[in-house]
Amino acid sequence: MSLGKLMKERTFGFALFLFLFLFLISITFFFLSSGKTVDLPYYFSLAGRSDVSTTEPSDANDAPVPPGKDSPALKARKSNFPTPPALDIAWRPCEGVLAADYIPCLDNYKAIKRLPTRRHMEHRERHCPKPAPLRCLVPLPKGYKRPLPWPKSRDMIWYDNVPHPKLVEYKKDQNWVRKEGDQFVFPGGGTQFKDGVSNYASFIHKTVPIIHWGRQIRVALDVGCGVASFGGYLLDKQVLTMSIAPKDEHEAQIQFALERGIPAFLSVIGTQQLVFPDNAFDLVHCARCRVHWDADGGKPLLELNRVLRPGGFFIWSATPVYQDDQRDAKVWKCQIPFSPITNLHAAAIITMTISSMLFSHPFLAYTAAVSALTEAMCWKVVAKTMDSTGIGLVIYQKPENPSCYEKRPQNNPPLCDQNDQHNISWYTPLLNCITRLPLDKQGKVIKWPVTWPYRLSSLPVSMPLEPGVVEQYKADNRRWTELVSDTYLMKLNISWPSFRNIMDMNAGYGGFAAALIDLPYWVMNVVPVHEEDTLSIIYDRGLIGVYHDWCESFNTYPRTYDLLHSSFLFKALSERCDLIDVGVEIDRIVRPGGYLLVFDTIEMINKLTAILKSLHWSVKIHQAQYLVAQKSLWRPTS
Repeated sequence: MSLGKLMKERTFGFALFLFLFLFLISITFFFLSSGKTVDLPYYFSLAGRSDVSTTEPSDANDAPVPPGKDSPALKARKSNFPTPPALDIAWRPCEGVLAADYIPCLDNYKAIKRLPTRRHMEHRERHCPKPAPLRCLVPLPKGYKRPLPWPKSRDMIWYDNVPHPKLVEYKKDQNWVRKEGDQFVFPGGGTQFKDGVSNYASFIHKTVPIIHWGRQIRVALDVGCGVASFGGYLLDKQVLTMSIAPKDEHEAQIQFALERGIPAFLSVIGTQQLVFPDNAFDLVHCARCRVHWDADGGKPLLELNRVLRPGGFFIWSATPVYQDDQRDAKVWKCQIPFSPITNLHAAAIITMTISSMLFSHPFLAYTAAVSALTEAMCWKVVAKTMDSTGIGLVIYQKPENPSCYEKRPQNNPPLCDQNDQHNISWYTPLLNCITRLPLDKQGKVIKWPVTWPYRLSSLPVSMPLEPGVVEQYKADNRRWTELVSDTYLMKLNISWPSFRNIMDMNAGYGGFAAALIDLPYWVMNVVPVHEEDTLSIIYDRGLIGVYHDWCESFNTYPRTYDLLHSSFLFKALSERCDLIDVGVEIDRIVRPGGYLLVFDTIEMINKLTAILKSLHWSVKIHQAQYLVAQKSLWRPTS
């Protein structure tokens, strides 16, 4: 049909077409004549359209953009997603002389004063305020500055960041730490390791060659760690050590460790289980830690048995400097019983270091009590010796199969009932029974993981071999490898080279930490207690972590992590507690200049953004699914 005929018939459709055509011509002429451009939102103009190129006009000097790639201008438009305004919150600083080191669940002095007893270290355990404490922000220590980079930080830290000279005086005879000018300096061994940790570790390996650092031995627990020099120097041997100590009169020792960039956690063996799964650690070490192993029927020693893997180790050391301490002498003396080395290749081992005082104090009653317990637990002494500096070495062996338990003349302590074993240890009382060895579906004791570094990528020995689980695990690993390498490290404009201490707030299978394994970081993998329990799998892979409930404060000092990461954590968390309180805790943990990286829905990202902006964090949203927030030096005034 010709245009003339259409005009002659004046049909309704033609009239509508002509009106729209003239309207569009007019609008185009208006914008061209006024110099304005129409800038439609990206998701409106391009989403779902394969016929529209995603490359934008570039300046004459710009390099051509390859097909399928985003231009710098388009990347900026994708990255700078609009953010909601800050919440209107009148923040106040935490008050008191200890405010800069405030840990809500460990510094609840009202609850501590009400304790009926402190005999079993109850006052060093968690006592979270109920209801949640008044919201306050921890102040910065005067003169605070960016921590020294790793590995320099292992040997020295800024005094103003952890201004606690008491430990220098308290431990001056042990040479743990010295103050030199505006820095604390860590000799690396002190009186405990006079020839250094490296020589001490070599001495252990020479005594029992099966203790092959960085191969069979990958994850360790250091009880009563001091300033964590043992764990710090074992990093050179590819051993990842969880160093633990309570917040006690040894002022800020865990804070020193974390400031140094060494994995550490505030914890005590008191009346509750440690927040680790059963059969987790390859090795447990105790350098003359003052744990009363015989207390309450030997429950602390039974707790060590719980967290030791069938095929793990425990190292306990002391030097002649303590030979006049009768309490310590009793502890050392009680560990003397000797049995010949047997079946070392398959056995789990406990290593214990002692001094010459062992042979000079009888304390037979005490000796008999603890010796009877170790024998009832089927631990065997497999080696006993002493090095040239006076450090003695005793090695115990944890059974690799349950046959010894069946042959005991008395079932005391008894084997734990299956119903009493809860792998998620969170406010769980210490048990007075022997944790059963882990069995597979065929009833065989679960084997030791393959040697490091192969265990990181191998199937974890505790993974349930159920339909779909293995495939899900492998897919999860692939996803995190790609996400970390392609997005986290390359596209989010995060200053990764400045990092050392990283925390994954909901670690899953540990895929995020595994993807960072070749970089100079360590990752604290947190498994929330209300999510699937995957912490045993994380330890099987040669990584470390803890259980935690993010509706409560974490057992760490303020300003101890460079980056906190989460993946779809906050939706379920917001249904249990106020995200503002979670935001305050994140602000407490992260160092000034540190980051929060959140992979989540835009709904949750917007809620977090409003909170973080009120805390004066800088916030960017990338592709409507990644929140990148950086903490500033801002603190509220009183």
